[in-house]
Amino acid sequence: MSMKTSTRQVDGVTIVDCSGRITLGEGSVILRDTVRDLLSKGQKKILLNLGDVNYIDSSGIGELVSAFTTVRNQ
Repeated sequence: MSMKTSTRQVDGVTIVDCSGRITLGEGSVILRDTVRDLLSKGQKKILLNLGDVNYIDSSGIGELVSAFTTVRNQ
């Protein structure tokens, strides 16, 4: 099962609903592209909803840290 994301706005915060697996390859690329796309649109308040994520490998953890660092530096 691959990772899927959808976004929604609540009180000025962009919520990214993630489901599936955040693993090396497709899952981490989808997360990275989603965060970068939101930042390019000027949306800096981002919340990742990982409630439906059923597996994260070490690469996925690295991608979460990288996304946090990228948003923090913006």
